[in-house]
Parts: sequence; structure tokens; C-alpha cells
Amino acid sequence: MTRPGDRRPVVVGVDPDPLHRMALAWAADEAARRHLPLRPVHAEGVPTRGYRGREVPPSWEEWNEALHKAGQQVLEEATDFVAARHPRLEVDPLLAEGDPVWVLREQSRDATAVVLGSRHLSRRQEVFGSSSVAVPVMAQTRCPLVIVPEPEHITQDPPFFVVGVDGSEHSGTAVDVAFEEAALRGAGLRALLVWEPGPLRILDEHEPRQECRRLLSETVAGRHDRYPEVDLRHEVLVGHPVQVLAHASAHALGLVVGTRGRGGFTGMLLGSVSQGVLHHAGCPVIAVPTRE
Repeated sequence: MTRPGDRRPVVVGVDPDPLHRMALAWAADEAARRHLPLRPVHAEGVPTRGYRGREVPPSWEEWNEALHKAGQQVLEEATDFVAARHPRLEVDPLLAEGDPVWVLREQSRDATAVVLGSRHLSRRQEVFGSSSVAVPVMAQTRCPLVIVPEPEHITQDPPFFVVGVDGSEHSGTAVDVAFEEAALRGAGLRALLVWEPGPLRILDEHEPRQECRRLLSETVAGRHDRYPEVDLRHEVLVGHPVQVLAHASAHALGLVVGTRGRGGFTGMLLGSVSQGVLHHAGCPVIAVPTRE
């Protein structure tokens, strides 16, 4: 995610509820590890949208002022939380006016990562931060998007990351980020290629399995040379990609996937998986767009 001399901040969407701080804590820890500034962002919305008069009515002015004060309070509390956790961390809070998806998309242009929280209410209804913004932000982000669940999940010792591979350029970029994250934290890495057979299951699976292993080995080979300290395991598994990846990453430090990627082999589609794991993974999900 970063390059030598890079000072792009870690951007985090701040949840107004002070009881939900997992995303803020994750982002602060990540910024501290990378020696980067942290930018907590709160989008307060636009109360005057649709008004066509020459003057803003006082009631709308009061509404705008109330939103502004509330937003400032949210950012002050977030800054205090970060200062207690990392006293020396550079914090650059931003109170933005506008749609949260648009604000975070614009912030992603010059960010190392954008971090959002996720509160799993049910399989059909989820809240990411103050509103459902994770999926549209993922579709437009220019940098990795990290979704951190509430409450904190239980990790496994020794620590490890999981990365989904499908042989595409998108998953190759995700593997780069996964190796970097694992090396930064002294963790291992499980590189998984999940093959989902079609409705007419073939009798001889030896050849497609061998092709999957070849694609997986080629994807991780050169990258592992750059991070020899990372304990790497790579596996070809059969099943539904969302279910397999979510299960494999249940106690991981994080699950890394590419966005909108299609591999070179039938049955491996990672693009739709990146959205699916947002709803089912119990650990932080890092969705990585392909570099332009």
C-alpha cells in the first residue's frame, strides 16, 4: 500500500457513536505502524440540498450550524481517543460537507487506505459506519478499502492473513497488499484459490486442480521472494468462494481480496466475492482495486 517516502494518510470514516471504535482503533494502529498521518473524516451531509431561494431560511441555517457543531464534537472525541492510544501519532481530522460516498471516494485519491466500520445487524441489513456506504465506496475507491467489524473478533496464534487468488491482475495486486500487511505485522499468509465447479460437475478433476495449483504458484512465487520472512501457505480449495474464504479467515488478522477480478480459469470469479465477504467475514476485510 505504501512506497518509500510515501506520506499519504490513512483515512478513517468516524462513527458518531463513541461505543463503536474498532475501525478508528484499526486505522490508528495501521497509521502508527506505517509512520503515516491519520485522517479521521466525518461527513455531515448537506441540509440545504434542493433549496432554490436567494437566502437560506434561518431554520435551515440553524440546522446547518447544529450539524456542524455535532460533527466537530464527533471529531474531537475521535481525536482524543486516538491521542490516548498513540500520543505521538499525527492526526489531521476533516469535517466534510456532502454525501459520505462522494467524500470518501475523493479522499481515497490521495490515501494509503480508507477504513470503515461494520456493524452486522443481519444478513440482509448491515450498517457501515453511520450509513450503508461500504459497497458503493468499494466500487469507486482508488486505494485499498478496509472494513472492520464490530465487535472485535478473536484472532489465532500465530497470527496470519488470508488472501483470495484467482489468477487475475486484480488478485495479484491483492496479494501484494497481503504480503505487505503480513510482513508489517510479523504474521503468516494463507494464499487460497477457491475453485467452484459448474452445475455439470466433471468426472475427472485432476486437470483443473493442476491448473489451479499452477495459477496459484505463479501468482505468489515472485512476490514471496520479496518477503521471504513471511511464512506462506498456499492451498487450492473447492466450494463457494465467499463461504470458503469467510470460513478460512474466521480467526485471521484480515482477509484480502481484489475487486472486480476474473481469473483465467472457469469457476474462479473474485469480483463478486469481494462484495460477498463484506457481509460474511468475521475479520477485517481489505478490498484492493487494481492500480491504474
